[in-house]
Amino acid sequence: MSAAVAERPLRIGEVARLVGTTPRTVRYYEEIGLLPAGAARTAGQHRLYGSEDVHRLRELLRLKELLGVTLDELRQLVEAEDARAALRDEWGRTESDRRRGEILFESLGHLARQLDLVRRRQGELARLEQELTAKRRRVQGKLRRLRERVAAEEA
Repeated sequence: MSAAVAERPLRIGEVARLVGTTPRTVRYYEEIGLLPAGAARTAGQHRLYGSEDVHRLRELLRLKELLGVTLDELRQLVEAEDARAALRDEWGRTESDRRRGEILFESLGHLARQLDLVRRRQGELARLEQELTAKRRRVQGKLRRLRERVAAEEA
């Protein structure tokens, strides 16, 4: 993370530039709850963001791009990750082995939901790859037959 991000609060345009998106996207992600709203402000003042906001937005955009998920699916991934973060915090505050066992069990449920979504995407990508491979074979076969016909005509 750059020193500029850690030193001072950033305005929405600065955050957007840092993560390679638009202020409109940042606002929209706030509106739908994927990104916490900028620091409290009075009407007419600029939204302000910190390094945690920049990191979260980068991660949101990375997941959306990498997995090709809908915003609803992205929200599900983020909710599970947020829940796991809360469980990690609770883990650090508790010394009860019983509660720690419950925390680990809850964490497994969140991880399972995240893995299900990732695996669904993998399956969709695998099916697309199979379709494209089959189409390529058909086109290669047509090209081979066409070349053979042209070669026979020229002979």
